[in-house]
Amino acid sequence: MPAEDVRRAAVLGSPIAHSLSPTLHRAAYAGLGLDWRYDALEVDAHGLPAFLRACGPEWVGLSLTMPLKRAVLPLLDTASDLVRLVGAANTVVFGPDGPAGHNTDVVGIVEALRGIGAEPGPAVILGGGATAASALAALAQLGCPGVVVRARRPEAASGLADVAGALGLGLACTAWPGPGELLPDRREAGIVVSTVPGPAAELLAGAVPRDPGALLDVSYAPWPPPLVEAWRRAGGAAASGEEMLLHQAVAQVELMSGRRPDTTTMRSALHAELRRRATGA
Repeated sequence: MPAEDVRRAAVLGSPIAHSLSPTLHRAAYAGLGLDWRYDALEVDAHGLPAFLRACGPEWVGLSLTMPLKRAVLPLLDTASDLVRLVGAANTVVFGPDGPAGHNTDVVGIVEALRGIGAEPGPAVILGGGATAASALAALAQLGCPGVVVRARRPEAASGLADVAGALGLGLACTAWPGPGELLPDRREAGIVVSTVPGPAAELLAGAVPRDPGALLDVSYAPWPPPLVEAWRRAGGAAASGEEMLLHQAVAQVELMSGRRPDTTTMRSALHAELRRRATGA
């Protein structure tokens, strides 16, 4: 195939070198027999408008990580209802009507929680950013009646009230766990979703309750995350961020290609790369 005919996709963000999206997408393309190119490109919010304008007809789509999930919104020609609801897009698909925004983080969270047998009930979200908004939508899809948000900066969580209201979800915002305070046990929160960066989540590894419910920690570095390991030692079911990342990437590939990739192939490639990074091999 001539180089000018190769279809392109990429993950954009800043920083981006750590991204596992190339591993996932390239494995999916190989399994589907697609001779597509997928790169990780350093692009910040300031450079995003020019980057989008420069994308030619060879581009099929983009994956977006921080800080671009909200910065992209005014640059889209169309956006899904879910994007408008949570105020964040992690996927751009190029089509005849221009760049269209989608959010596959929500399905990633839903599938990661289903994978550990999480059942609807009271839930807690740790953190108040863009991923927390997606977590709210995911918990609503799972049938949770109410959510408590615990944020390090309460003002960062102020926009979540509108999202919860649109979802018909009860919401309360409380303080970040203090020194010596344990996280809620399964009676208070059958599901806990940590959306904070790895170092902040690591500090919570000593706050695991004696009878934990189901946990999703969206971080995956270091792998497995200390919070996930401590949660499992206490007898709770836990998933780390690579499961969310896997399922959101499956949905991205399907949006961009119109074909469903093989999840098992993608998971095998992902775990191989995580082991390689963990061992330095």
